[in-house]
Amino acid sequence: MTAQQLISFARGAPSLDIVDVQGLKAAAARAFDADPAGVTAYGTSVGYPPLRAWIAEKHGVDVDQVLVTNGSLQADAFLFDHTVKPGDAVVVEKPTYDRTLLSLTTAGAKVFQVTLDDHGVDVGELRDLLESGVRPKLAHIIPNFQNPAGVTLSAERRAALLSLADEYDFLIFEDDPYAEIRFRGEYLPSMLSMDTADRVVHASSFTKTVCPGVRVGYLIGPKQIIADIAKKATNLYISPSMVAEAIVYQFCISGAVERSVETVCRALEERVALLSAALRKHLPGAGFTEPDGGYFLWVNLPEGASAQRVTAAAAKRGVAVVNGDDFLIDGGDNSLRLAYSAVTADEIDEGVRRLAEAIDETKS
Repeated sequence: MTAQQLISFARGAPSLDIVDVQGLKAAAARAFDADPAGVTAYGTSVGYPPLRAWIAEKHGVDVDQVLVTNGSLQADAFLFDHTVKPGDAVVVEKPTYDRTLLSLTTAGAKVFQVTLDDHGVDVGELRDLLESGVRPKLAHIIPNFQNPAGVTLSAERRAALLSLADEYDFLIFEDDPYAEIRFRGEYLPSMLSMDTADRVVHASSFTKTVCPGVRVGYLIGPKQIIADIAKKATNLYISPSMVAEAIVYQFCISGAVERSVETVCRALEERVALLSAALRKHLPGAGFTEPDGGYFLWVNLPEGASAQRVTAAAAKRGVAVVNGDDFLIDGGDNSLRLAYSAVTADEIDEGVRRLAEAIDETKS
């Protein structure tokens, strides 16, 4: 391996070797054979009807509560556009997904970040914020293997968050694309499944379990919210991609999605173990929590290191990482997000070794 070969810890996408290309090809053929009229038509803004019904059954909700979209990022955009007006307060995690921050600040929201720890968002800090008079329209929460921190919201905090939403009258946006990518520990129920007061809008996608290229995500929420967003979607694009959604549907009903999840989980469990071992070996002064699933690991750099300088020095060595300050309104220059999904096992130790060299160089 030469220094010119790029090793990327930057993008949260699966590497090609863990994508079921043959399964997707077979699903595409079945989609056109089974429903040529449905696949080739415009469709409606709520999505491909069989996939919409499959998602509803999977989550135990009425089909009218489901909207299938061109990726979960579009689902996020639809909900933010529908819910958040300039000046509205919105709660997000600290740190949180960088595109969430971009979308909300572009919308003119007043964003409040609430600290994450190893058990997820600090609901005590959130209660203090609410008691101070802040009245958010919604709280954006990534409950499982959070992007970028890799932590999972505990069962107790899920219940506490629902209670706060009811007490202070705000929506919880449960942004949950990583739930099935679990390596260790027990499955935790979604806040959607725990909700009894229409406080939760849930989003997920098939990006992490099938492949990014299908661009199929979805929203689940109260029927009126979904209906209102569907009207806006009709005016925006008439319908999402029926071809992509029909392929995903065939992939799911064949059982290929379960096999794909197993493949992804097995590969990423190995990769995060290798990444953790390499960090302990090459960067003993760094701090991190090894995640139990998902795509990301958050690293606090050794004292004296600057993420901005490290990122630039690492790029010269053929290693791509993402600065922590991308995920925060303030601060973050002592942190990096490392995605271990797109690197193969044989690249990880070398990538961390080069990263350690970059850190040493920028500290001197």
